[in-house]
Amino acid sequence: MPAVDAPRSVARSALRWSSRGKCCCVCEQQVALLHKQFPAEGYGALPASEGGKGGEGGAWLQSLSGGHGLSAALSVFPGIMELRAELLKSIWYAFTALDTEKSGKVSKSQLKVLSHNLYTVLCIPHDPVALEEHFKDDDDGPVSSQGYMPYLNKYILDKVEEGAFLKESFDELCWTLTAKKNYKTDRNGNSVVSHEDAFKLWCLFNFLSEDKYPLVMVPDEVEYLLKKICTAMSIEFNSGELDDYLSQETQQQSGLTVWQFLDLVNSGRFLRGIEREAISMAIEEVYQEIIGDVLKQGYLWKKGHLRRNWSERWFTLKPSDLSYYMSEERKEKKGSISLDRNSCVEILPDKDGKRCMFCVKTALRTYEMSASDTRQRQEWTLAIQMAIRLQAEGKKSLHKDLKQKRREQREQRERKKAAKEEELQRLKQLQEEKERKLQELELLKEAQRQAELLLQEEEQRRQQQHEEMQKMLEIQLREAEQARASMQAEMVLKEAEAERQRKRIIELEEMQQQLQDALHQEVRARQDEEALRYAQARLLAEEEEKLKQLMKLKEEQEEYIIKTQHEKLVLKQEMENKSKFLEDAQQQLEEVRFNRERMDQDVMLAQRKLQQASTNVKHWNVQMNRLMHPITPGEKRTTVTTGGFSGFSPALLSRRDSSLKLKQNLEKKSDAIKNEGKANINGETEKQLPVPEEENPTSETL
Repeated sequence: MPAVDAPRSVARSALRWSSRGKCCCVCEQQVALLHKQFPAEGYGALPASEGGKGGEGGAWLQSLSGGHGLSAALSVFPGIMELRAELLKSIWYAFTALDTEKSGKVSKSQLKVLSHNLYTVLCIPHDPVALEEHFKDDDDGPVSSQGYMPYLNKYILDKVEEGAFLKESFDELCWTLTAKKNYKTDRNGNSVVSHEDAFKLWCLFNFLSEDKYPLVMVPDEVEYLLKKICTAMSIEFNSGELDDYLSQETQQQSGLTVWQFLDLVNSGRFLRGIEREAISMAIEEVYQEIIGDVLKQGYLWKKGHLRRNWSERWFTLKPSDLSYYMSEERKEKKGSISLDRNSCVEILPDKDGKRCMFCVKTALRTYEMSASDTRQRQEWTLAIQMAIRLQAEGKKSLHKDLKQKRREQREQRERKKAAKEEELQRLKQLQEEKERKLQELELLKEAQRQAELLLQEEEQRRQQQHEEMQKMLEIQLREAEQARASMQAEMVLKEAEAERQRKRIIELEEMQQQLQDALHQEVRARQDEEALRYAQARLLAEEEEKLKQLMKLKEEQEEYIIKTQHEKLVLKQEMENKSKFLEDAQQQLEEVRFNRERMDQDVMLAQRKLQQASTNVKHWNVQMNRLMHPITPGEKRTTVTTGGFSGFSPALLSRRDSSLKLKQNLEKKSDAIKNEGKANINGETEKQLPVPEEENPTSETL
């Protein structure tokens, strides 16, 4: 059935449960529910299959005993449901594996177990109690009222989040269910591929199969996959054997099922004499490349960012990032380089003892790497550039893009083939038209022969009339001969006159030709003159324009020279001012130093005077103490003068008072000198400015 008829196939084969609630079957009363769940407009990316009831292979739609059911529902998914379509391909195998009798009926208990396993591997949170309610043995649950496909979409696939689950675990679940029933290995152990490799081939088959059910892989994709595996083992693929195999049965010419494909690989038809381990490694490499989106992997030397040392790492390149591990087992991941449309890869020259170097530049960091040889470096740089191109184009997978391109090419070839068949049909119609026209031509020839007979009879009649007419003409001819003789005489005269006229005409034509040549020469001369004038004017304009440019450049140079001179004068004036200021500062510094030395000398002089004054004060104190000694009994009395005792004379007392005052003044002046010296020293250190010269009061006083 074509893709455009998919919505109608959905309407004809909606799914529900039978009245007993035990088995899945077809019911046309659920059209409204399916149309509400899956809008019909704008879909058709995945065409429905044309398989009917009881078909071979336990197909998805046949297992639902309607011929279209689940496949038709799948056909209405839009292009954004790519992940859902991939999941449905694997679920299709698990679903059909449960239909052991190929009757289109699967028990609810089996569907419940399948749904629970799908919840688990897809990491979807679910309620076991609700799951039991959905699969009750009655007609009230969503599975009974709507069918398993709407239930699968609403409760499972609508909740799937890309990246939240491990796709390989999901595929292993579906493979386990379907392989147990359908995959028959050689009991003698002579199978070419192991069970694990068969699982990977099954995943590759699902990826490359057509988007219609039952799932088949067209011969072009079979040849592509086998050629990839042979290329991974460095052997040449023989496409002739594949053509012979496909030509044995007409049913296989439209495509192979996965079990036919696995039987073909296990038959050893294309992998004769190759070790099983080599085949397993090749299948793993192709699996990583196509399913794992690994563009390239291998060992490279990487330069560190902290210690700047070189380490050998196993690199794995995907469209979104470049990851590196300790070894090819990829157990310990050391880091990852995120790639985007702004990233780039560049070739680097050899350095630090490393050769075949290149670097990957991202928005945050540059990573330096070294390959084993030039060929490896070229392959890595091309692969990284391809990953960056995929990021720039918004594509997540290279092989999905290649698969779509191959599919478009096949469709284009089919369109060309259809056009060629249409052209052959048209040529056949033209051939029939040609034969019909040939028959008509034969009829026309017969009619022409009859017409010729009639023409002969008419010709005989005309011949008789012609003979009679000839006799009459002979008489008229003789009369005309006589008239011609007279006319010939006149013609001779007229020919002579005509000869003169012809000569005159020839002369006039020659003169006209000469005049035309002269006119053409004059015109060419004027054109040449105009061209020269135009060229001269253009040269003058160019010269004037260049002169303006030169004048403008000259004015700009003069302005620049004036500006430069002005700036030079300003700079020179500033330098002179700074030099003058520097000289003043140096002079002030010298004065400050001189004042400081003079102050130091004054302080030393004042200290000596203070010391001398202290000595004098001590001496006077001793004298005073002696004078103030009391008179003891029996001591010789001094003569008493009119002024009193000789020890308390006015002169002695005045000297004592003056010495005390002198001591006090010296102490005050010494403190003032010390404070003033400290202030001058601090001022010189902080400002380096000249201090006004003052007279030292201490020196004057002293």
